[in-house]
Amino acid sequence: MVEVVGVGANSLDFVYQLPAYPLPDSPTAKLRIRRHLLSPGGQVATALCTCASLGLRTRYVGTVGDDANGARLLEALTGRGVDTSGAIARHAANPYAVILLDDRGERVVLWDRDPALRLAPGDVPDAAFAGARVVHVDDVDVEASIDVATRASAAGARVTSDIEQVTPRTRALIDAVSVAIFDEHVTSALVPGASLDDALRSLRTRPDQWLCVTQGRRGATLLAGDRLYTAGAYTVPVVDTTGAGDVFRGGFIHALLRGDAPDAVLRAANAAAAVSCTRLGAIGGVPTLDEVEALIARAGPAA
Repeated sequence: MVEVVGVGANSLDFVYQLPAYPLPDSPTAKLRIRRHLLSPGGQVATALCTCASLGLRTRYVGTVGDDANGARLLEALTGRGVDTSGAIARHAANPYAVILLDDRGERVVLWDRDPALRLAPGDVPDAAFAGARVVHVDDVDVEASIDVATRASAAGARVTSDIEQVTPRTRALIDAVSVAIFDEHVTSALVPGASLDDALRSLRTRPDQWLCVTQGRRGATLLAGDRLYTAGAYTVPVVDTTGAGDVFRGGFIHALLRGDAPDAVLRAANAAAAVSCTRLGAIGGVPTLDEVEALIARAGPAA
């Protein structure tokens, strides 16, 4: 039986490692590429590969192009133990991104996705997530995510989310999920001028809902029940931050299903994200459970 079903985005990433960011009319206007690779990624695809690597049974549901990149993406997911029977093939180029990395591991992402790949409400049948303990959605095709989250919750699943942009439907998506995980800029945009604690409390729609904010090098914050938990990021040699937030969500889901306390969930998710930053690529950076536990044991609870 599948434990985690993810509904949302995937990508084939063209990664270019550079000595510096290029700037016009400067010595960096022309640079030699230090290293390049083709790497699978995407929000939900990366989170699912993380869950699978940590020992959970997973299924990907989402649209995939019928080109060579779509085939590569499916092959990568299958090779990492993700069930791709829920993938929906469309006659279009698969989503892709060009990622420019500098020596600090920071990146710029340039992406494209054919409109023909849009996932609409009703495209995902109930059977695709039947029996799942967790259904994970993103905000790429937000109406489809709200639809799936509503039906999955009614079927008894916990619904986690990847919310990294603000749209007129963001609050509806928050309302529909059990665990809302935001990029930091989202909460400040939704509740301008409020402290993080006040923003999360105002966005929560029911007492049992968890709300989490990823904060990059500063770790993460979680509102669970009436308590606000914080956990700092682990210090590691950073190679590539691409996909770290998606890996965080995969680590969060694994710890949640393991029954960890909220503070331990944050530590596990932060450790998973940290390990991923030490390697190139989104799915290429996915950690094993042994690596996550070794980092926690070596470093102790992040401050």
